[in-house]
Amino acid sequence: MPTPSGPVRPGPAPACLPAPGPSGAAGPAGTGYRAVFAVPEFRRVFAAHLLSSLGVVVCELALSVLVYRLTDSPLLSALTFALGLLPHVLGGTLLSAVADRYPARRALVCCDAVCAAAAAVMTAPGVPVAVLLGLRCAIAAVAPVFAGTRAGTLGEILGEGDLFVLGRSLIRIVNQGAQLAGFAAGGLLLAAVPPGAVLGITAATFTASALLLRLGTAARPARGRADGALLGASLAGTRRLLADRRVRALLLLTWVPPAVVVVPEALLVPYGDLLGAGPAGQGLLMCGMPVGAVVAESLVGALLGPRARARLTFPMGVFAVLPSLGFAARPSLGWALVLLVLTGTSISYNFGVDRWFVAAVPEELLGQAMTVMQAGRMTAMGLAMALAGVAAQYAPLPVVMPAAGVLGAVAVLGVIAVVRRSGAHRVRGPERGGPLHETES
Repeated sequence: MPTPSGPVRPGPAPACLPAPGPSGAAGPAGTGYRAVFAVPEFRRVFAAHLLSSLGVVVCELALSVLVYRLTDSPLLSALTFALGLLPHVLGGTLLSAVADRYPARRALVCCDAVCAAAAAVMTAPGVPVAVLLGLRCAIAAVAPVFAGTRAGTLGEILGEGDLFVLGRSLIRIVNQGAQLAGFAAGGLLLAAVPPGAVLGITAATFTASALLLRLGTAARPARGRADGALLGASLAGTRRLLADRRVRALLLLTWVPPAVVVVPEALLVPYGDLLGAGPAGQGLLMCGMPVGAVVAESLVGALLGPRARARLTFPMGVFAVLPSLGFAARPSLGWALVLLVLTGTSISYNFGVDRWFVAAVPEELLGQAMTVMQAGRMTAMGLAMALAGVAAQYAPLPVVMPAAGVLGAVAVLGVIAVVRRSGAHRVRGPERGGPLHETES
């Protein structure tokens, strides 16, 4: 797939790994997700991501319980979840150049080591609440750097064609599945052992992830040059990305739909209380969107080809905001769950966005671009959650939730118009080693 500075080239394979084929895959031939898992190095990256994702979810839950026990403050307890989103803008802006100016394996291992050390300090008795929250901020600040570096190195492990898109899909499936498994496992663990012990398990998952990445992935050189200060390089790279109208348009497309989608999710606890659902019902509602996301992501990735997935991008981007309109009717628990599952299915719009984004970004800035994308998405979601909470203080929930859908539909349609004008959705490049073709939606 050509980019302004050339194609994304797979890095050299270590002696212990099979050499990549024409599409960047190693190992036996296959199609779809099977072809992605046929690459031994990706399997190790996937396992490491599974461990670190579970660690983050369990950490949030255990830390929230620990802070509440220490302070009896619901506000401070809830703040531990908010601090998982808002610091992304700092790490994604000030540290984004890490993803390209340092070797990927070293950066990934260091990020996991920082998270493991922070979780380990949390387990110490008598740690002040302010320090606990600061450590949570540290984990959140390195998260976009880790995500961007990993996304950049996937282009070297899997190549720049459809395997990269499917690899990113599997990472998203892990993210959604980790919410379900992590909260369930964390809840069971907290019922049996103190929060400090659960945080110790979190430190162990980050350590295991670091070891997997260090021992199971290739040592590749950095994509960019380490010239100048890190902060200056991060800001300069971000300015360069935002100066490109195609990249700007696609960043908006990755930020706006998720920001609207999280509004109903942010208000699920008070909405469950409005229905008299109780903790069990509220927990069931929280499972709705992750379940819809995992099912849709798996089916679209397994059953549809690259062109069909790209054609879903704009329709599913708009569909993402429509189910929230149903909350105007104050649906029962069952119907609310259906609306949330339908909202989760809209995650499939990311298949096309990922492909277009990699085509629009210069190769030497791929990791930084992915870092900025992740940081912006998480920050937009955090701000949307905060605004939803403020709005719910002054207006009924059956008004706030569908109003977000109306505003979101207008915003998403506007962003799609910007993407079309920029031409970012027109990609010309090879897929699965096939001939050149255009992908349009």
